Amino acid sequence: MNMISPKQDQNVALVVGPTASGKSALALDIAKKQPSVIINADSAQVYRDLTILSARPTEEEMQGIEHQLFGYIDGMEACSAARWASDAKTAIAAAHARDLLPILVGGTGLYVRILLDGIAPIPEIDPEIRQKIRKMETLEAYHALQDLDPVSAERLNATDTTRIQRALEVIRSTGKPLDHWQKHKVGGIGDQITLHPLVILPPRDWLYERCDRRLREMIERGARQEVEQLLARNLPPNLPVMRAIGVAEIAAWLSGDIGKDLAIERAQAATRQYAKRQYTWFRNQSPPDWSRIEIAENINMGTIFETILRN
Repeated sequence: MNMISPKQDQNVALVVGPTASGKSALALDIAKKQPSVIINADSAQVYRDLTILSARPTEEEMQGIEHQLFGYIDGMEACSAARWASDAKTAIAAAHARDLLPILVGGTGLYVRILLDGIAPIPEIDPEIRQKIRKMETLEAYHALQDLDPVSAERLNATDTTRIQRALEVIRSTGKPLDHWQKHKVGGIGDQITLHPLVILPPRDWLYERCDRRLREMIERGARQEVEQLLARNLPPNLPVMRAIGVAEIAAWLSGDIGKDLAIERAQAATRQYAKRQYTWFRNQSPPDWSRIEIAENINMGTIFETILRN
């Protein structure tokens, strides 16, 4: 099989899909066929505190392949999509400088979208305007949005408090509707690279069974102890690391509020729901020309590799 020159054509491979779909293993197999660097694109796997619950690859599982942006942020920090995109750009450029293929792998669609398309350059919101809007009843804010930004109001559910507040504060603070800023995104690298995307959309039953089995494996590997250490840090409960799937369920088990079996059952249910949301997002939001496959047994890696590099 012919190797490509990532540096020459600014090639970037992208493997995305729902949790437990086999993305990491697939990215690793690709990296064995082409000198590569695997770059994390999963919002949970960026945190140092979540080794087990985020299903971050272990040193053994990395098999000597270079991995970047895994476990590189302390749980005390909140990693924004904009920060990750900036770090990913740096990692991609460094890989190209070494003529290595960057393989982005993960399940956080927002991260990938901002990296490729950029971010809306919305100015800082006036604090007084934000404070006034946050005190408004949802319906009142929605009616105000209908008057000032009917396009956003039409798109939003009248009970979606967070998005209504955001759209209203943008139009009141900047004088321009949210749609204006979203049409002028900046910082994306989609037009600067040759992207080779692959979306994994496995059969639902297969995926959910994998989610359930992996959660039990996480418990066996020490997820309970991982959460215990995390709780000992007394971090603010609104931080992303504290809201990761499995943390609240295991914390309730640790406190004695629920038993082990119920904690596992609830964490499994939360994982399946998350996988369902990811599945829907990638099926509906990924560009139609992105290659899609179902992960199953006996994958022909040669065909998969060629599919990625052909598209």
